[in-house]
Amino acid sequence: MNTGSGALAYLDHAATAPMRHEAIEAMRPFLDEQFANPSGSHRFSRSARRAVDEARDDVAAVLGCAPGEVVFTSGGTEADNAAIFGAVRRHGGVAVCSAAEHHAVLHCVEHLGGEVVRVDRNGLIDLDALASVLAAVSARNDRVGVVSVMAVNNEVGSITPMRDVARAVRAGAPGAVLHSDAVQAACWLDVRDIVLVTDVVSFSAHKFGGPKGMGVMVQKSGITLEPLIMGGGQERDRRSGTTNVAGIVATAAALRGTVEQRDAEIQRVGALKERLVAGITSQLPDVMQTVPSQHSVAGIAHFCIADVESEALLFLLDEANVCASAASACASGAMEPSHVLRAMGVEPRFVKGALRLSLGHTTTVADVERAIEVVVASVRRLRR
Repeated sequence: MNTGSGALAYLDHAATAPMRHEAIEAMRPFLDEQFANPSGSHRFSRSARRAVDEARDDVAAVLGCAPGEVVFTSGGTEADNAAIFGAVRRHGGVAVCSAAEHHAVLHCVEHLGGEVVRVDRNGLIDLDALASVLAAVSARNDRVGVVSVMAVNNEVGSITPMRDVARAVRAGAPGAVLHSDAVQAACWLDVRDIVLVTDVVSFSAHKFGGPKGMGVMVQKSGITLEPLIMGGGQERDRRSGTTNVAGIVATAAALRGTVEQRDAEIQRVGALKERLVAGITSQLPDVMQTVPSQHSVAGIAHFCIADVESEALLFLLDEANVCASAASACASGAMEPSHVLRAMGVEPRFVKGALRLSLGHTTTVADVERAIEVVVASVRRLRR
């Protein structure tokens, strides 16, 4: 890619990944000649419905669930909202989440007057604090309706041990719906392990090379949620709206490609991440890798840089054609201090200089070398 002033180093995959070629090719026919609504009764519609059914089968096989447990949504945000609001509106009770959740979960829990549980220095939910919150809800003769804990933190990349979370929730609130926002997980973890121990899981296609505006919610058999969107009764009455055939087919193709190449990509991208981290931290004082690599996914390198403001740093990076972010893409425009870093207890002088460099399937050695060069030069310039 080129913008006229040098090659573009795209290190913002956690915000959105470039679409995979197989997803584009799978999508193309359904944007052109195969445009029918799959809810119709004629053979044109039946063909579209068959494509959706096959895509659903593929997604279920990758995620380790039954096809009937797959619900296609407009993205991860809708899936998160549907899980939190759907559980409480259908069953009542208190919503609980960690303090480092994406706002698509955190704002829902806060809106419902729920409980927010502290996290540790790596951004992981404190399991002792979770147990205490669950016990406190029970002690006041209330019940927990839903617990939501993200599998991979979208800002700093920390990996949650979901089996441990599930064990704590089943012990402290056995009737609660356990939800996980796994939007950042599909490229880096075996998501079947997450689906296995939870009740509802959210995914977003554009994070793994699918189209924007497409998501997947796994809703296990026996788990009932109040629909967030009502209307024509699509998705077995769990999510109404005209079926996005092109988006669904492309999502399945992107997910298949991601999983087929995942092990190799973890090794390749993990090595690039270590090169990136070493290149920046070895040349700049007062820069810390926010979460050590052993606790974070291969695709996210997050730094806290003292005596620098993220907005100014991102401006210089953008001028040099290096794409990065300070926090989640949803929040970076506001340039407010990260709620995740505050919850982790990061010192204020470091919080202001947050930088997320996220790698993915198109990242090259040249991208990493360019990023190192530009980040180091930009930080030195700002500190002068």
